[in-house]
Amino acid sequence: MISIVIPSWNNLPYLKLCVESLQRHSSFEHEIIVHLNDGSDGSLEWVKAQGIKYTQSARNVGVCLAVNHAVAQAKHDWVLFMNDDMVAAPGWDTAFTAAIESLDTDLALFFGTLIQPEIGGSEVIIKQDFGTTPADFDEAKFLQGYMADGRGDKEGAASQPTLFHKKWWNMVGGYSLEYSPGMSSDDDLMMKYWVAGCRNFRIVGASRFYHFGCKSTGRIKHNLGGRIFVMKWGITQIEFHRLYLPSLRNPDGGKTAGNPHNCVRSSWLGKLRRIGYALRYNYPLQDIEAWDPMPGSCEWSEGS
Repeated sequence: MISIVIPSWNNLPYLKLCVESLQRHSSFEHEIIVHLNDGSDGSLEWVKAQGIKYTQSARNVGVCLAVNHAVAQAKHDWVLFMNDDMVAAPGWDTAFTAAIESLDTDLALFFGTLIQPEIGGSEVIIKQDFGTTPADFDEAKFLQGYMADGRGDKEGAASQPTLFHKKWWNMVGGYSLEYSPGMSSDDDLMMKYWVAGCRNFRIVGASRFYHFGCKSTGRIKHNLGGRIFVMKWGITQIEFHRLYLPSLRNPDGGKTAGNPHNCVRSSWLGKLRRIGYALRYNYPLQDIEAWDPMPGSCEWSEGS
């Protein structure tokens, strides 16, 4: 069984649909933990009435702090982080279970396959329109067509939701707080897993979720995640994906690219960007203060 962590920021109609889809379309009985950023829209009363385990911050603390806080309450070894604007399709958990059992290690990151009305620039997202809000979501059409695209697993790529073993999440420190409120925190997590020895990064083709898309992130000021990543690691996110993540094009994760020890190396591009960013910006506190003028001044609570 899995502990499912869902951060939510005053998004009650989406949260209801998300939780209800998990309850209806799961093959096993999983633990659900909701983190409420604020919760003054009725979300707090709703999770209490439903008997759902929850954590709460008095205001929006961003996804990094929210997920870390909720994961600390998880009782199962495997934890799934998903957003409240997602709808689980039947078979999502059996597909993840099969993926876990296919490996002889728990040092892995698994991802669901997202379906969205629009895909933007991502080739890993399936474009199918089943509605743009809970009010116009066509559940019957979704249940008939969510497997119409027959793609399978994809190695060396990232998506959402994210499934991980709590042991390794704790070892690498979860989501890094300098990425608050959350942009590029997934790539940073993958890099930390890579440094810890992980070479298993898999989008599970049969584990599918409908995503309304950016219903919370569109309301906040974004941190410049690409800048934070290169300042921290010395290479760009594109270089990390292209040179180091094991994939169908790069099955050994960089060993054939003049990298016999399979270690991440700072690039000239990364070094130049580090110099420019360091001279011009107050990294990383400037990004955090841009969306949260009073970091560290929030009250927290939890319950069930």
